[in-house]
Amino acid sequence: MNIQEFINGLSNGSLDKTMQKLYGKSDRELLRQKVRYIGAAEKFSKMYPEHGDIYVFSAPGRTEVGGNHTDHQHGCVLAAAVNLDVIAFVSLNNDNVIRIKSEGHKANEVNLDFLDIIDDEKGNSNSIVRGIVSAFVESGVKVGGFDAYTTSDVLSGSGLSSSAAFEVLVGTIIDNLFNDGGMGAVEIAKIGQFAENVYFGKASGLMDQMVCSVGGFVSIDFFNPMNPSINSVDFDFSGAGYSLCITNTKGSHADLTDEYVSVPAEMKTVANALGCEFLRDADEDKFYSELPELRKSCSDRAILRAAHFFAENNRAVQEAEALEIGDTEEFFRLVNESGDSSANLLQNLYSVKNPQNQEIPLAIMISKRRLSGSGAVRVHGGGFAGTIQAFVPAYLADYYADEMNSVFGENSCQILSIRSVGGTQIKI
Repeated sequence: MNIQEFINGLSNGSLDKTMQKLYGKSDRELLRQKVRYIGAAEKFSKMYPEHGDIYVFSAPGRTEVGGNHTDHQHGCVLAAAVNLDVIAFVSLNNDNVIRIKSEGHKANEVNLDFLDIIDDEKGNSNSIVRGIVSAFVESGVKVGGFDAYTTSDVLSGSGLSSSAAFEVLVGTIIDNLFNDGGMGAVEIAKIGQFAENVYFGKASGLMDQMVCSVGGFVSIDFFNPMNPSINSVDFDFSGAGYSLCITNTKGSHADLTDEYVSVPAEMKTVANALGCEFLRDADEDKFYSELPELRKSCSDRAILRAAHFFAENNRAVQEAEALEIGDTEEFFRLVNESGDSSANLLQNLYSVKNPQNQEIPLAIMISKRRLSGSGAVRVHGGGFAGTIQAFVPAYLADYYADEMNSVFGENSCQILSIRSVGGTQIKI
């Protein structure tokens, strides 16, 4: 199809069902997305006026629902794709070069004749693209050049994993255009992680890429991290009358590396003291029976964080089970319990370097007051600064968002829905 055919499809309603699947059934949101897509199409056309046939792709952001700081100990996680995404307009070229211009960023250009790791390129999006292509080529896929324009509403720093969405987007483009979709969502996620770890130079688990690629609620067991157990959980949150609200508390992420690193490092000291490499391999009963001995080699905070892991790992499984049977009351109880554990045991709600700034505890306090016992709220993602997550009755969502915005700034709170589709090509 060409640009005009796609725009006509948006305008005449033939793409409405597809757009509703990605963004929900709100007429207002559907109109916003149509305007967004048309704007992106026009920018692509101006950048690459010589191209005729175009392809359109989307990959969502994700939210961590349960399993706060469990994945790095080979634990269990419950996460979900959301209706914020990165979209791309793409055309093939004959230059054996991939060019990607992302709105607000410098253009990326990767020559496919050279796919080795480039040390000076680490930390740059070019390295992500190069790493993804190299993985496809290594698996026997012949990848060609393409030109793309992307725009994203998965904002960097939102805790919704903009980097994983981009990785899944690139993997989905290559898999569909050069491999007839043969790689599939799970392998695309693994390829994205490979590119981020090896080419980009950032250590990361597989949760973010997996959820962005698979879509919907996803229960993941990382007992075997190279081949995690992945199960989709079928639950319509909007249909149950609830909205997912993510609030960016605007806390600074500067100088937090030590805080993030301390969590897995301290958990590993306890695992090692119990004769294991990771806490998932440790015996929980032995952990509690040997607390006096553990205190000789592990800090009290490390022990508390290990206690969080054992309980949180079980909770992530129980949350998925509650959703599978439609027991929202039990699900919310578990989410609130998770939030309390993160505050009291994991201790990742604010930085010990700057304890006067406690945006996340403040946001949670306001949320609990507004929710008055309904729904649930907890820290979102790695913690220490950034975002909180609340499950809010739909009739309260606008009031809740208004209050959070009044405290943390305009557009701090986003009212989202769970997206059932992961990385995908959009066709008329």
